Amino acid sequence: MSTDVWVGSWRPHRPRGPIAALYSSPGPKYGLPTNVGFQQHDPSRYRAPAYSFGTRRFQVQESCSPGPGYLVPANMTMRGRDGIPAYSIYGRPRDVATFTTPGPGRYSPEKAGRWTYPSAPIYSLASRTKDFENDQTPGPAAYGLPPVLGPKLVSKSSAPNYSIFGRSAVGSFYEDLSKTPGPCNYRMVDPSVYKTRPPHFSILARNMPPGDNTVKPGPGGEPPVKRPSHTRPRCH
Repeated sequence: MSTDVWVGSWRPHRPRGPIAALYSSPGPKYGLPTNVGFQQHDPSRYRAPAYSFGTRRFQVQESCSPGPGYLVPANMTMRGRDGIPAYSIYGRPRDVATFTTPGPGRYSPEKAGRWTYPSAPIYSLASRTKDFENDQTPGPAAYGLPPVLGPKLVSKSSAPNYSIFGRSAVGSFYEDLSKTPGPCNYRMVDPSVYKTRPPHFSILARNMPPGDNTVKPGPGGEPPVKRPSHTRPRCH
């Protein structure tokens, strides 16, 4: 094709980015969410489980596995080691120190105690720890066991119990009947307590009319009247 057809220095080339004039639709402005990967996945599509790889360890320079430098022996096959049996010869082991066995007189069976002879269980009380220095917990002697005899048993049933009291002075042969109250010593019960109560009327105090409050002499308040001497009778 001749170059005379083109005018100027412009030549056709692939566009660097999408051009809207080349699309009949809105173009690259709108994009559907991707169906691949984990980020911005289409929520209407099924997403398979995704697993992430951890970061590289800090020991980059050191090798944590044999790696490609591991050399497999030539006589090692997929079915095991190949070749005839081989044996190694080690040095002579050192002699074990002679154990000094005690004689018959070194044993004391009588001191065995509960390890040899049957005995009752024995318990020891340790000292109080520092955590319970200010603890006010009562000791073993502060608790009282319930009685074994009597009607106040907690865990066992008790038989009937009867108490014998002293002789009563009432009705006995030495009762002093002179101290018995008489008929007048009993208080009579008001009949209105157990019968129909009759009507009751109250009487007020007497109202005295107002009188003369002036002080008047009594019969002995006036002196007697003296009679004249000629009126006295003569004695003959």
